[in-house]
This record gives sequence, C-alpha cells and structure tokens, in this order.
Amino acid sequence: MRLTVNGRVHDVDAAPDTALLYVLRNDLALNGPKYGCGLGECGACAVLIDGVAARSCAIPIQGCAGRDIVTLEGLGSREHPDPVQAAFIEEQAAQCGYCLNGMIISTKALLTRNPHPSEADVLESLRYNLCRCGAHIEIVRAAMRAAGLVVEAQD
Repeated sequence: MRLTVNGRVHDVDAAPDTALLYVLRNDLALNGPKYGCGLGECGACAVLIDGVAARSCAIPIQGCAGRDIVTLEGLGSREHPDPVQAAFIEEQAAQCGYCLNGMIISTKALLTRNPHPSEADVLESLRYNLCRCGAHIEIVRAAMRAAGLVVEAQD
C-alpha cells in the first residue's frame, strides 16, 4: 500500500484493514498521533487527511491511499513551528500533553476552513477532543492566538 505522509511517499507492507495509527507509529515512527481510546472518540490519534481532521485509530489504510496525510510532525519543526504549534507553546496549553496532538490537529483543521473563528467555533471544533488534565482554558486561548497568528502569516 502506498501512502503519502507529511509530503513523503511510503510503501507500507500491512493488511489493508490495518488502522492508520498503527502504520504511522509502528512502521513510520511518527509518534505525534497517540493511541487513546482505539474507538475514534477521544481525538488523541488525530491527523489531517486532505486537510480534514480524522481519527487515525478508526481509519483503515486502504481508505488513505492517494490522499494527503499530515501528522503533528508534518506541521512544523522545533526550529520553525506551525503558527498553531507556536500558539500552544506560547499559551503553555498542556499539562500532561497526551491530548495535545488532537487539539493541535483539530485547531489546524478549523483554521484551514475558517481563518477567523469565534470562540464558539473553537469550542465546537474541540468538542470531541478529550483532555483529562483540565487545560481547556489554555487550549482555547491557544487556538484563538493561533487564529491571530495565522491571519498575520497570511497578510
């Protein structure tokens, strides 16, 4: 199976019904997406598929061939973080950080489709991302900051 992940083409030797998450973590050594619930409900495993946030634990790789997959590692680097990543760092929007992958991916997807979201839009887009630490206030602030950074970067 041929997958395009973070702009690179990978030939993957896995059964077509293998969850994308397992290929990303085990075969491609991409540890941004986390195993959370395994049911597509918590958001820890989120990736962008053709610019839309998707739960990689519930998507078989056969549905990903020919599509553009982006993980947390594909957004930016330590030296040049994506504006969303930079905003989460500036707002210190994490405690344990386990949910952070999903929060950042969901925020990136939101800002791609709506570069000027309201706080209600942010809350709705993060609604199905679970965080047990209670960092929701900082996470929402980071998403709103990212909206400002994205606007600045586009101008």
